[in-house]
Amino acid sequence: MPRTRRCRYPNCHAMVDFPDHYCQQHYEHEAEYLASRQRWARGNDKQYMHKYNTVTRYRNEDKRQQYSFYRTRQWSHLRQQVLERDHYLCAYCKVQGIITPAKTVDHLIPIEFDETLKANIANLAVICGSCHRVKTEFEQKYYGTGNGNTLKDVKPITDINRIVLMMNGGI
Repeated sequence: MPRTRRCRYPNCHAMVDFPDHYCQQHYEHEAEYLASRQRWARGNDKQYMHKYNTVTRYRNEDKRQQYSFYRTRQWSHLRQQVLERDHYLCAYCKVQGIITPAKTVDHLIPIEFDETLKANIANLAVICGSCHRVKTEFEQKYYGTGNGNTLKDVKPITDINRIVLMMNGGI
């Protein structure tokens, strides 16, 4: 038996099948209602991200401990120092001759690969969103990090110039 609900039009008591919100008589309001729900969802993103960050992201104990570091005072101070050191500019774009403002601080050698470097300021650099996506893909291929991958026995790379070359398919 299909799930049903009442039509959302004021004072209309007709029943509609899921996933519709309006009956046949008031169906012209469906698109407008769905658009308003999408606008609301974009404005209330924190509620959805909270569930992702507290439940979905930490499915295993290793990741839980890894990400708990990012909620410490030590990380907060390190992050601020790196942002000020790099003047809030993406270090990876700067190597390519592009000036891009950024607020994300990234580990050159991923924590998952070498956890001893997680609080080393020399292992940190500011990165923009587009470079971060490309670098994450590079790390998954080179180091074997990420969900479902196994870590590889490779030499860590600390030189940003070399990382950018390898991220962009060079060498």
